[in-house]
Amino acid sequence: MAITVVKHDIQKYILSYLTYHRVARFKELIPPKTPTNLFSYHLKLLQKNDMVRWIDDGYTLTTLGLAYVDRLNDDGEYAYLQPKMMAMFVIQNSDGGILLQRRHKQPYIDTWTLPNGKLSVDDESLYSAATSEIHRTLNIYTANLRHAGDCYIRVTESDAPITLTFAHIFSFDSDDVELTDELTWVHSRQLHKVELAPAVEQIVARTFFRDPFFFEEFIHDFQPKD
Repeated sequence: MAITVVKHDIQKYILSYLTYHRVARFKELIPPKTPTNLFSYHLKLLQKNDMVRWIDDGYTLTTLGLAYVDRLNDDGEYAYLQPKMMAMFVIQNSDGGILLQRRHKQPYIDTWTLPNGKLSVDDESLYSAATSEIHRTLNIYTANLRHAGDCYIRVTESDAPITLTFAHIFSFDSDDVELTDELTWVHSRQLHKVELAPAVEQIVARTFFRDPFFFEEFIHDFQPKD
């Protein structure tokens, strides 16, 4: 999939805004103190390069746009196509609830996913990375953390890749999670009623087999909402 690397600040601003909003109006995308005609020119370039499209309610990211913003680093610079390495957590409480975390950015904004965190070259080990991430994001320590398995998750739309993720799946039980607007418990039997990020329901089901260790590949055909 060929992607044009975005270098102009106005185009970067548009993509950044749409990273945190599913849909945005014309006036919401204009950077401060930017002439309308100049902004329109760069918005049309993003549309021409198939990164942004118009739908009934405003502008949104295309498949290509979703793939692009997923590969931006913390400095807003583009990193080329390669799988992300993640630690992902299947956490269950005593009532049978699965902990879900709301995604606040694209791709898959406003869907619910499993708590997760990127792995870093600075991590001393996979287990230490997982325990540190749980403490950082949920402020809890756990003694029963289990490396349940690994998953390769490929999400496409019309065969075009959006995200590629290699996830180390960890599981444990806990009733000590402090819920927020971004965290909720959903019973495993009710997961199909929630708007989930790709492969979440499959990962939970596979983890529940309680094998000593598993490896699965999930290919998900993503259908963005207009």
